[in-house]
Amino acid sequence: GKLVVSEGNLEKPLGCFAGDKIRLASWNVNGIRACSKKSGFLEFIAREDIDILCFNETKLQEQMVPEFKKLFQQFPFQYWNCSLARKGYSGVSLLSKVEPISVRTGIGKKDHDQEGRVVTAEFNSFFVVSTYIPNAGQKLKRLDYRVKEWDLEFRAYLNSLYSEGKGVIWVGDLNVVHQEMDIYNIKGKEKNAGVTPQERQSFSETLAGGWKDTFRELYPEAKKYSWFSALNASRREKNEGWRLDYIVVNENFMPKVLDSLIHDTVMGSDHHPVELVFSN
Repeated sequence: GKLVVSEGNLEKPLGCFAGDKIRLASWNVNGIRACSKKSGFLEFIAREDIDILCFNETKLQEQMVPEFKKLFQQFPFQYWNCSLARKGYSGVSLLSKVEPISVRTGIGKKDHDQEGRVVTAEFNSFFVVSTYIPNAGQKLKRLDYRVKEWDLEFRAYLNSLYSEGKGVIWVGDLNVVHQEMDIYNIKGKEKNAGVTPQERQSFSETLAGGWKDTFRELYPEAKKYSWFSALNASRREKNEGWRLDYIVVNENFMPKVLDSLIHDTVMGSDHHPVELVFSN
């Protein structure tokens, strides 16, 4: 008699995905109530076989979360972090087909954790950090907060995760145009939130600590953008956009990265989804 081991009784350890590759997508939905009513939104999620889905700028309150959880039945494990500071503002989520080992919201700093900007899930060999990074705002009124407080504390948070010995995948609307090629034309925009030299320099400093912008690593010359002004429809037709949505990994995770994509034909928000495909 041959010993038959049925797959069924082998308990898969927590946080493990089946299959040889994992697909992770992140999308700034600019208000999930409006976005979810657009045809492209649920279509994209149904069509693509995504394992982990992150939303940024959901603009939800805690009491609205249950009705949105129902829209995504294919993701049994869902973690939503809503803004406590202001209604209809910020908010991130992380949805997964596999149960994470652990989940945390925020970065462990009360001053920064009232706006629903971060949710982190730990899986078998990596963390995913779903974020909506603070915008420097009209007239740059939050620029100092952004570069002198948030960016420093968040950088320390990423490093603390990395020190736990797993890969770290940081996704979301990072509200920064890193290089000149990440915007269709930088002239005259250096005083716009996300384009200031201070924000761009701060992001460079974060990357210099051992992190890689996956899209730019794979496509050093590509002029592809993830955000187009909703105020001027011709911008998208002319490909006059900004790249604000990123997937960043620690540099020794980079060999696992198979592709980094900007789905710039998927509509529903003023931002487009970004995706990372990586080996399991």
